[in-house]
Amino acid sequence: QLQLEESGGGSVQAGGSLKLTCHASITINSRYCMGWFRQASEKEREGVAAIDSGDFATYADFVKGRFTISKDIAKNTLSLQMNSLEPEDTAVYYCAAGPDFMCGLDLSEQARRFSTRGQGTQVTVSS
Repeated sequence: QLQLEESGGGSVQAGGSLKLTCHASITINSRYCMGWFRQASEKEREGVAAIDSGDFATYADFVKGRFTISKDIAKNTLSLQMNSLEPEDTAVYYCAAGPDFMCGLDLSEQARRFSTRGQGTQVTVSS
């Protein structure tokens, strides 16, 4: 059974960078769409980025040009490199996975429907 665990969150000043890593308990193969979503206090869940089995990535408009999603099959890891962080990026970030077809859905819909997710890691950006 697939299990996910995030690491790499923390506190940073605006303009800084963080890299989140998600370790999967089993091989990340062609079966999975994988992604990151976030949830800030008292706000709805937001899809951030996703990557499909062919390494095609999609991004929410609010992170385009700043965040990069990638995966390493050999290490069973999914990463999110976050640059030019803004206070509005403050949230708990979750790694998630679902059937590959989910990468064809809108990111917000993915965030609602991902069947497997990690415990989350806090990212705090101060101004």
